[in-house]
Amino acid sequence: MIPIISIVGKSDSGKTTLIEKLVPELSRRGYRVATVKHDIHGFEVDREGKDSWRHKQAGAHTVVIASPNKVALIRDVERDLTLDEIREKLIQDVDLILSEGYKKDVQPKIEIFRKGKHEELLCTKEDNLVAIVSDKEFDVGVSCFFLDDVKGVADFIEKKFLRLKAEEGITLKVNGRNVPLKPFIRDFLSGSIKGMVRSLKGCENPQKIEIQIEE
Repeated sequence: MIPIISIVGKSDSGKTTLIEKLVPELSRRGYRVATVKHDIHGFEVDREGKDSWRHKQAGAHTVVIASPNKVALIRDVERDLTLDEIREKLIQDVDLILSEGYKKDVQPKIEIFRKGKHEELLCTKEDNLVAIVSDKEFDVGVSCFFLDDVKGVADFIEKKFLRLKAEEGITLKVNGRNVPLKPFIRDFLSGSIKGMVRSLKGCENPQKIEIQIEE
């Protein structure tokens, strides 16, 4: 399952700025990152008069805009989806989801706090707070990082949410040496191998699969 981390904080705390710095740092480490922005006021992504806007105005429930290098999806929802539902329905082939907002969701949270603008934290450990990024030190039982310590925050995310996931479920050994797998590659290999094995007679419910190839 793709891990989700919510970047939370009060208005003007720097949530978007932190995400802007974390995404390239994690991407340089080989991870694919998806982001989700929560906007309680609603939003529009297609301009009036464009073909996609006309499709939606005509009553289409879902509109997809596709090009050679990107795809956009516009669809109606009956309520505000949880991050779990967004992950399940809309996001694939990534190693991590970073959301901006969703302070009331159950997912792990990293809160940004600026002592000149805020008086108290929004979240506690009971809210699944896992770290604080701030210009002030806190002793609340979670990891703390300074505002400019993007590498430290990325190290924390990698160790707590990405490396452990990568080590679960499947291992690759080449010429006697263990080869570390990024989560995306691990999920791809695991899913492909399990799918092929399940199609074999008598292997419909594999619990452990061992493959050895020698040349």
